[in-house]
Amino acid sequence: MERPIIAVMYDFDKTLCTKDMQDYGFIPDLDMQPSEFWQRANDFGSAAEMDGVLAYLYTMIEECRRKGISLTREKLIGNGRGIELFPGVREWFERINLYGAAQGVQVEHYVISSGLKEIIEGSGIADKFTKIFACEFLYNENGEALWPKTAVNYTNKTQFVYRINKGVLDISNDTDLNRSMPDDSKRVPFTNMIYIGDGLSDVPCMKMMKAYGGCAIAVYQDSNREKVEELLRGDRVDFIFPADYTKDGGLNKTVHNLIKKIAINDELVKENARQLAELN
Repeated sequence: MERPIIAVMYDFDKTLCTKDMQDYGFIPDLDMQPSEFWQRANDFGSAAEMDGVLAYLYTMIEECRRKGISLTREKLIGNGRGIELFPGVREWFERINLYGAAQGVQVEHYVISSGLKEIIEGSGIADKFTKIFACEFLYNENGEALWPKTAVNYTNKTQFVYRINKGVLDISNDTDLNRSMPDDSKRVPFTNMIYIGDGLSDVPCMKMMKAYGGCAIAVYQDSNREKVEELLRGDRVDFIFPADYTKDGGLNKTVHNLIKKIAINDELVKENARQLAELN
């Protein structure tokens, strides 16, 4: 018998790593300050009435062109090697997987991020995820970034939750994503989902969790604690914790409890179905 699946979904910037992933290596390579780069991207997006994520992707290409830097997949992967992850992140995934297995469930991890997939691939934890949904470039015959292949903005993040729900992970496959499917045939029920993010950009996914019976968790650093506390006061998340993924942290304990709760609920649902089948 297949084990029930629990999906733990993460934003990346300021959720698993300490700041925007471009700030570690990519922007310094341009001889720019992060504030300067992001202001330039935001100003360009506003002037062009352009989606903010597409604007920053365009700015990455344009600034590299101006500085004579070859923007390749290999460069971005290399930039990812300098990412600083929060305490306990590198050990987190195996620890959570083992706890899930002990409870009779299979835990899968997913990234849903407006950051760069290529940078995440260089972070040292990319292999921990079943799927990484993030922005990505299309490359020309010389291996240089040509055009955004995938753009993940704050509101379209929710489509990737639906993809995980239905098991349609190929983002070019909209046919199966939009096909009607009975709830009991969906691969990962919303009730078996946990979303972990850090702020307003995650609210659409967090609201989905609250609406459909999943769980939403916000993590914080000292710099954004007040904003995260507002999410809890506004009933947009279920729990908030410091961005501490170590085994002794409050986040670890609560995710363990959520896994245990989901596993027990699944057993109760199965028992109910069994008894109904016997009556019929």
